[in-house]
Amino acid sequence: MIVFAGPGVDGAIRNQFNLVGNTVNNGTVGGVEGGASGGGSAGTDSATVQAAIAKDAKNWTLEEQKAVAEDIAAKGEASSAFAKAEAAMDAGTRWSVKLTNGNLMTYRIIGINHDDLADGSGKAGLTFFSVGNIRSSYMYPKSYGAGSWEDSDLRAKMNSGEIWNLMPSDFQSKVKSVRKLTNNSYSNDKNATVTATADKLFLLSYSEIVESPESTWSDYSWIGNEGSQYEYFRGKVAANDNARNDCLIIGDWTWWERTSSIADRGHFLYVSTSGKPSFSMMSHAAIAVVPAFCFYILLHLEQSPCDLARAFFYANS
Repeated sequence: MIVFAGPGVDGAIRNQFNLVGNTVNNGTVGGVEGGASGGGSAGTDSATVQAAIAKDAKNWTLEEQKAVAEDIAAKGEASSAFAKAEAAMDAGTRWSVKLTNGNLMTYRIIGINHDDLADGSGKAGLTFFSVGNIRSSYMYPKSYGAGSWEDSDLRAKMNSGEIWNLMPSDFQSKVKSVRKLTNNSYSNDKNATVTATADKLFLLSYSEIVESPESTWSDYSWIGNEGSQYEYFRGKVAANDNARNDCLIIGDWTWWERTSSIADRGHFLYVSTSGKPSFSMMSHAAIAVVPAFCFYILLHLEQSPCDLARAFFYANS
């Protein structure tokens, strides 16, 4: 099938087809954006993945983190980088990126093949989570009543506003939107619904932190359906109520979750300075923002031209 596009088509699509054509002409399989070859279903690792495997994970560059995430998304546990990434997650290995305001954002892996890409094209190989406060913010202005993650001021800041703009351009270019489930119904009713949003930077939900909701919340089915617990927290988050969890402590900061409070309409849950994940805070309070994010998946040559075009239209929409 041949896909035609008008003169205004995004240059990224044309560039990708040029990359594919050059790769075929050079006789290599797959490709990593930026010129490294390899990858794909033939079982050959890209040069960037090979370089990542050969060094201590703590020394991975941003490009190597991205390449490892892509390789794991494509191959799952068969990826030669899977065991190393899993070990880095379990060890709490950290990386840093310099923000546009001059501060550093330090982050670690919390999930492997956990999040679904928002365009429906597969999994995000790795999910990363900040381990420091990059900005304190409210969810909604003080004059606002009940609200949801979907329509919150904070979500807008994290996906296109002042918090997103703290990320350097090289970092932004590697982040892919993922599908996040949340009670966005403006209600804390027992029968509230869970819906999906597409997010580049996002807050964790309560159910992504704990193994299961506390027993007194068992009638509120939605609070356990906002995603499943990230792999990093398994066996580490011992309490789902207001007991201490050392792995959730981030400095001296309280930090937002995207989950609405069951007890107080218009409030959201947050994690306390002692790692307690079930406290509730009014939405106009300014507390720490600790974002999570995923790097995007690489396109491989085994995909058809139609798949390539479709994926790039998604990526640039």
